[in-house]
Amino acid sequence: MKITICDDNSEDLKVIENLLEKYIKKTKSFNFQVSKYSDSLSLFEKIKNQELSDIYILDIIMSNATGIDLGREIRKRSSQNTIIYITSSDDFALEAFNVHAGRYLLKPLLESHFFEAMDYSVSFTKSVRDPVYLVKTKDGLQSVRYSKIEYIENSSRLLYIHKTDGEIITSIFIRQSFENELEQLLDYNCFLQVHKSFLINLNHVEKLSGSNIIMKNGAVIPVSRKNTVKVKRQFLLFLAEK
Repeated sequence: MKITICDDNSEDLKVIENLLEKYIKKTKSFNFQVSKYSDSLSLFEKIKNQELSDIYILDIIMSNATGIDLGREIRKRSSQNTIIYITSSDDFALEAFNVHAGRYLLKPLLESHFFEAMDYSVSFTKSVRDPVYLVKTKDGLQSVRYSKIEYIENSSRLLYIHKTDGEIITSIFIRQSFENELEQLLDYNCFLQVHKSFLINLNHVEKLSGSNIIMKNGAVIPVSRKNTVKVKRQFLLFLAEK
């Protein structure tokens, strides 16, 4: 998860850095990459070049490019980032609202307010990154987060969604082909159909073994002969990208 801090006051920048370090130590389950800027124009150029972060922590009153300028530039390119504004004045609340800022914090920063803003931002980022797959079951519509899907099996026109926690969700009888049912998942590079009856989540693969894939939970998934080369290539590409 990428976080960018920008404040042209070196003392205030250090305060934000220290609070963020404390937050990261508290939240050990996330992998954060932090970038910091004291020159807002340098960050402005990064944003213009589509080099975007997930979370921005921005001072508003800065020379050259203000935090509002940066926010507008971010929003021209994406609505899936969280902006936390930190400022010594509440005069810019309306402008912050117009760029859909997640939080607006006044200096001097309180740790509790900063941590709450970060909790909100991390939660928002996770929800954007981790959409849900809707499954029609006999008990109604169930939603499963993509990250929780280990693999899906098609048997007798029923989908068996195997989750990372061991739960198996069974669909009702499907009328479309297996490929059509999986269409939305296959738009994501972590999902790969390895067999006419199996789709896997590459995030949960332990290893490739001959004509099988071994999942982290120990499940052995067959790879069809015609897909062997493609599966190996896709798996290696996926690992390289990660």
